[in-house]
Amino acid sequence: MPVSPAPVTLTAENADALLALGQALEERHYQFVTVTPLTHERLLARWGAAPAENLADIFGWSRAFARDTLDPALFELMQRADVLQAEGPLWRSRVRWSSLDDRLLVHSGFPTDSQSAVFFGPDSYRFVQAIDAHLKTDSRPTLRVADIGCGAGPGAMRVAQARPEAEVHALDINPLALAYTAVNARLAGAEQLQIQHSDLLQAVDGEFDLIIANPPYLLDPEERAYRHGGGELGSGLAQAIIATALERLAPDGSLLLYTGVAMLATGDPFKQTFARLLEDQPFTWHYREVDPDVFGEELLQPAYADAQRIAAVVLTLSRLPA
Repeated sequence: MPVSPAPVTLTAENADALLALGQALEERHYQFVTVTPLTHERLLARWGAAPAENLADIFGWSRAFARDTLDPALFELMQRADVLQAEGPLWRSRVRWSSLDDRLLVHSGFPTDSQSAVFFGPDSYRFVQAIDAHLKTDSRPTLRVADIGCGAGPGAMRVAQARPEAEVHALDINPLALAYTAVNARLAGAEQLQIQHSDLLQAVDGEFDLIIANPPYLLDPEERAYRHGGGELGSGLAQAIIATALERLAPDGSLLLYTGVAMLATGDPFKQTFARLLEDQPFTWHYREVDPDVFGEELLQPAYADAQRIAAVVLTLSRLPA
């Protein structure tokens, strides 16, 4: 396992350099698909202490590298962005760059241990796929949209690119997530995003035609913001997002919620809770499992003693037209 990267603080100058780094990587046709932390850890163990050999090793796998391994122009951009971490005679990137179709997104280096870490991974890909599927059924060109807990911004950016006339708000409580979202939006040409610090929707007014969210859903002993969902078996934040959506969705508006659920022998506790909440409410909903078994290693934790699996699910909740 590499040493945990020191937390990144982005100034305006650093952000410009980080954007230039992303542009340089795109010019070099860099691509990387980010895997689960467990898969990442196992591959690093396979490679041992061998230094990085290529761009994917450096900016994807977070492996230490010798200075002469990297193009001097890229090394200079990393210096200007303040994302280099010295490890003896070697260096390590404090950020990763991941591919989402033909675009790159910056997020935290591996391992993501710090309280301010910004996570991107397989859940992000499934979340974007759910957004794509939803937008195919919603032909309205102009929408008011909120992405609650935007992280590195993949969801908000996807909507902004698919609906250029939409008013899209990217919201998070983590300042570093908002800074990375701003860089990623500039890199993707989605600079119309309205990026704002907010706990749920508290910092923004009015109703929304679409609310999207991919909240953390694990029970993390350290309660790190990007992992810890709180509440019953990690569903606390997802339940709070549903309650917020019931208050803030416009007529005919929808909530698209991608999350994970710890399944019990007695069934799906998350579904049972939100189904009771929606009884006699003017909403329709559709719910499905998109992956029956994710983050199986978490079942070794005492908090999951009664859980049989953790499933990735998508809830689409729509207010009836006025």
